Amino acid sequence: MPVIREFEPDRDYQVVFELWRTAGLLIRPSDTLDEVRKKLERDPDLFLVAEDDGAVVGAVMGGWDGRRGWVYHLAVDPARQRNGIGRQLMAELERRFRTKGALKINLQVYRDNVAAQGFYQKLGYSLASEILSMGKELTEKGA
Repeated sequence: MPVIREFEPDRDYQVVFELWRTAGLLIRPSDTLDEVRKKLERDPDLFLVAEDDGAVVGAVMGGWDGRRGWVYHLAVDPARQRNGIGRQLMAELERRFRTKGALKINLQVYRDNVAAQGFYQKLGYSLASEILSMGKELTEKGA
């Protein structure tokens, strides 16, 4: 099984960015190295990577707003999926959220990503159908 450790931006960013792309995640303006560094200023202990024989095979970014945990960008190398790496990353992230005092964890999944929905449901996450997720881009394009 891979070892779970904290993300190190200079060591890991490029390989994790490629992992996100390979795993089919939607890359946004907030996924640049500079933006990831901003996230790490707040809670660096919640960005985790799974490393096996020196290679990063999975990653998950968590965020803590002081009240709830948020899960962003869980990705596992497609060749290594269905081997427990995603579950291992989520278990460690959940443990860290509990340590911070989180009583609830939120995440968002695109409606057409049925595989991700099934994965999270197996981990005990449920669809909050009465909640409509909304957002606004604060980039020039979304301003």
